[in-house]
Amino acid sequence: MNLLDGRTTRSLLSIMIILSLCFFFYILTLWHINNDGSREFGKSDKIALKITEETECSVLSNLKFETHHKFKSGLNLPELKTRVLESCDSQYTDYTPCQDQKQAMTLPTENMVYRERHCPQENEKLHCLIPAPKDYITPFPWPKSRDYVPYANVPYKSSTIGKAFENWVQLKGNLFSFPGGGSTFPQADAYIEELASVIPLADGSIRTALDTGCGVASWGAYLLKRKIITMSFAPRDSHGAHVQLALERGVPAVIGVLGTIKLPYPSRAFDMVHCSECMIPWTSNDGMYMMEVDRVLRPGGFWILSGTPINWKENYQAWNRSMHELQEEQRKIEELASVLCWEKKYEKGNLAIWMKTNSSSCHRSEVLSVKMCKSKEDDDVWYKSMQPCVTPSLQVNRPDEISSRQLKKFPDRLFAVPPRISEQYIQGVSVKAYMENNNLWKKNVKTYKRINKLIGSVRYRNIMDMNAGLGGFAAALESPQLWVMNVVPTISERNTLGVIYERGLIGIYHDWCEAFSTYPRTYDMIHADAVFSLYQNRCKMEDILLEMDRILRPEGMIIIRDDVDIVNQIRRLANSMRWNTRLLDHEDGPLVPEKVLIAVKKDLVSNETTVLLTSKVTTCHQTRVFGGAP
Repeated sequence: MNLLDGRTTRSLLSIMIILSLCFFFYILTLWHINNDGSREFGKSDKIALKITEETECSVLSNLKFETHHKFKSGLNLPELKTRVLESCDSQYTDYTPCQDQKQAMTLPTENMVYRERHCPQENEKLHCLIPAPKDYITPFPWPKSRDYVPYANVPYKSSTIGKAFENWVQLKGNLFSFPGGGSTFPQADAYIEELASVIPLADGSIRTALDTGCGVASWGAYLLKRKIITMSFAPRDSHGAHVQLALERGVPAVIGVLGTIKLPYPSRAFDMVHCSECMIPWTSNDGMYMMEVDRVLRPGGFWILSGTPINWKENYQAWNRSMHELQEEQRKIEELASVLCWEKKYEKGNLAIWMKTNSSSCHRSEVLSVKMCKSKEDDDVWYKSMQPCVTPSLQVNRPDEISSRQLKKFPDRLFAVPPRISEQYIQGVSVKAYMENNNLWKKNVKTYKRINKLIGSVRYRNIMDMNAGLGGFAAALESPQLWVMNVVPTISERNTLGVIYERGLIGIYHDWCEAFSTYPRTYDMIHADAVFSLYQNRCKMEDILLEMDRILRPEGMIIIRDDVDIVNQIRRLANSMRWNTRLLDHEDGPLVPEKVLIAVKKDLVSNETTVLLTSKVTTCHQTRVFGGAP
């Protein structure tokens, strides 16, 4: 009995020592956070800490955290020493490497070459962390963000000066406000209603749209109410960060231009393409730009032209153009539309609408010689020169083939078998494999939501999937509260972006050895499934992680799935970028070599200033308290 009592006493003593040590290190951690926060990071890591604390506990019986694996070299992770990356200078707060303004000014202006992608060489890349501007705060939750953006996040007044009379954007105190207007429409809702009198916007048959020269993307912002998702693009200009404002609003957008290179989207992707005074010379270069629109427009889709030269008789004086010049410009547009087999459906005031018909029933005009594109792969577009040629439509021999290619209406499109799958257009992907992929991502997303209950809420609005595959991750997440930029890497074994669009989702081609065409701090969450395995021995892991850090908002979340050895290397580098990380076993247990790394980015701000945020308990969304803010 005495021996037993002694053992019990020692056990109790051991437990008390362990609890005391835990309490000591907890206090030490809080002290460290508070002291470090006043030096270089904001004191608003509440979301990061919340996620970190929540992932300390196993939420699934077969899901374990902090797995103890070793590199193939035999080095255990804690033994690896990592350098801490420094913050870049404050001049780089809005750094966009492949659309750098200084470099652009040295390039030819003809055909917008200077606004296209021109990425830095290896020795020119920055190896530091892009800081947020002084007083940066987390954007408002959707839908409030559609109408208001903190000036501190995009501190440029030039857009409000040049476009104030067009009802684009206004500066009111410390907020940008967006009245919903565009270059040719004072109110987006009224303008969209006019479009709806011609185009079936309400029944789900129109789901994906492209806005060329989008400005601040108000057209796309207001279409979201109708469950229509728009890929908006505009060049990085010298007088205003329009794409940056669009993304701050929570609207899909990328930096891009119709220049000399094909658009980074697959053929037959969009149900609708829009231009509102987008300043694109549609009839130049033998109609090359209209032919590129034709390539990405689905048969039965609509092209909308609002502004110059439509209604030139009434507007030629206001546009300071000659009547003859504008008349000739519209005549060429009409002629090219006929060659492309577009049927004019509407013209009133400054607005004209065409519908792309099925080319098999179209007799091309003999007025112009029509050159057909020779490329067998019409989705091979990355850095490929745009040509003045018409992309051939898919051959249709029987009426039932036309009906089989017709997409279901949204939301049924989301999980229906896409035509490119059913017709075996994607080699090696059967209908069965497609269905299994959907079930897999439903399972994975369910796990993600159990790990972090904020996923699916207004906290994460702008989401990126760096290796989207068939779009299963985005489909499982689909919600009016968020949107996903599905990226199909250009080096992927299969080109699946067309499938993603057929599902009613949006995406883009990209090579992750280069920077993405967006501003810093434009995504709330990034998902990377086997990205680093894909790019192994192609480019540096650190460069990809730095790019992820650049485009992720402060306190944004990253989910990385990959082989255990790769994940361990990633975690070591992530620590050098001061991310909070947690390593998880695969959903099916610790014996599966694939692991999941959860990371949260800290608040890194320029000039060693602090970011003061207040947390809304109801949404866990953080915003600065604005006096008198709407």
